[in-house]
Amino acid sequence: MTYSTVSWKALLVSAVLTLPGLAFAAEPAMTKDGMLVDHKGMTLYTFDKDADGKSMCNDKCAANWPPLKAETTDTPMGKWTVITRDDQTSQWAYDGKPLYSFVMDKKAGEKTGDGKMDGAWKVAKP
Repeated sequence: MTYSTVSWKALLVSAVLTLPGLAFAAEPAMTKDGMLVDHKGMTLYTFDKDADGKSMCNDKCAANWPPLKAETTDTPMGKWTVITRDDQTSQWAYDGKPLYSFVMDKKAGEKTGDGKMDGAWKVAKP
């Protein structure tokens, strides 16, 4: 085995060990057509009644407006933060605003929740 073969193997092992870490570094959502969407392309929303990084959408509300779930191991990055909900689950927030999807949106890009509850629900924008 030559020196270059050993170096190549060391580089390959380093790359393999680094890749899983990069997969977790991805942001929890994306921007598409000027709005935030989850990784399935479903529109994300904010709720005007939320304040100071706390979700006011629980129980029946959360059944209709599912929170953008975060794992307990997820860490904040840039404008992305993780909040703890009343039920002790974790939820992603963007720029301090908790994010939700809407059960009536059936296809990627639909935004049927925009303006619901006298305008309290809004499409999330970066």
